This record gives sequence, C-alpha cells and structure tokens, in this order.
Amino acid sequence: MRNAAMTLGLIAGVMGLFVGLFGYGYAELSEQHAEVGELFGTFENPGFIRFASFMAPLLAIAGGAMAKARALWGGILMVLAAACFYAAFGFNVATMFPIGFAGLGGLLAIAAGQPDEPKAHF
Repeated sequence: MRNAAMTLGLIAGVMGLFVGLFGYGYAELSEQHAEVGELFGTFENPGFIRFASFMAPLLAIAGGAMAKARALWGGILMVLAAACFYAAFGFNVATMFPIGFAGLGGLLAIAAGQPDEPKAHF
C-alpha cells in the first residue's frame, strides 16, 4: 500500500504541476492585462490561486516521497494537496486526476497501519 501511495502521490504532483503552472500564469496574466481578464474572466481570489498553484503540487510530491518511510505524514500531505486543488480550481477535466490520485494515495498511505517495516504509525 505504501508503494501505491508513493506512486499515486508522485503522479498527482507531476500532473498538478501543469495545472499549477496554468493557474499561476493565468492569475498573473489577468492581473497584469485587464483586457484579458475582461475577455476570459478573472479569479475571485488570485492570491489564493497563486498559493494553491505552488503548494498543491509540492504537497503531493512531498507526500508521495514520504509515503514509504512515514506513511501517516505522507498521507496527510497528499490529502491536503487534494483539498487544495479542489478549493482552488474545483473538480473539472483538468483537475480530476490530480485530485483523485492525491486523495487515493493519501487514503492508502493513512490506511497502511501494518507496514512491511517495523515502524507503524498506529
């Protein structure tokens, strides 16, 4: 379960990098050029979008990397990443896989109560 959580967290983070780059870039573009924001719309809270665009992939990758050694902490980070993606961008075609992979990886890591290694978090 820890290997699956690690893999899902890393994949969610890499996929989330693309969502984050687009979100951060569009928040900056619509703020710098008002005509783009008028044409395509603006974010209600661009500061939170910028924060989530950076933090959500970072939390997913860090959680996935930690899942094998410290499953509880890694699982918590991946669940936070999924929540951050959902709060910032909602559930849509671009975010369904990062949210799903990070959420499932987080649940698998948290559920790994009896690991192969002697260190258990329960």
